[in-house]
Amino acid sequence: MALKLVNFASLDPDLQSRGVSGMKNTSAADRAIWEEFHCNWSVLADNSVVPEEVVVAEVPLRKPVAPRATPVGPTEVVREATQRRGQTFFRASVIAAHDGKCCITGITCEPLLRASHIVSWSHDPTLRLDPRNGLCLNALHDAAFDRGLITLSDHFELQVSKRLEAEVPGQVYKEMFESRAGVQITLPERFRPAPEMLEFHRRNVFVA
Repeated sequence: MALKLVNFASLDPDLQSRGVSGMKNTSAADRAIWEEFHCNWSVLADNSVVPEEVVVAEVPLRKPVAPRATPVGPTEVVREATQRRGQTFFRASVIAAHDGKCCITGITCEPLLRASHIVSWSHDPTLRLDPRNGLCLNALHDAAFDRGLITLSDHFELQVSKRLEAEVPGQVYKEMFESRAGVQITLPERFRPAPEMLEFHRRNVFVA
């Protein structure tokens, strides 16, 4: 298995750009497999061994609403849920690319890590499983990024919405946002966030 992976390394342009040449005895079968799966994220997800999971749909930012009356009757009901095929593959790929660390804070606690879509799942189906459309963020910064309260510059530096200062307690704002504004995130060696996807987020999601 290890030798087969080294064969594939000789076909990987990302590794070649970093001076990793791999082995020179790749076969026609190796090249055929590489062509079939390279950057074909939906096929990779279908053939991955990670289990699928149900993911909660994205929730838009809303203003606070008045408390509602306590429901009457059973507190549990059976409902259908939409399952995102390949979401677990996407999460595993993004978190592995970032070495299991939040790219803003360096947090390594796995339950607190999220694979954030730069271009949302609903906007472009062709980008849903592309690891270059992902960032490994902790739960707080994931929520802020998803709702356009933070974004990244052309140079991968954190940009913070003015709304946060007014709506987040002072000490939390200073420690988690203000002190990190203008600081470049930790970039992964593979699947670096695509600049055109970050530009889309700045233009269409970020609330300056």
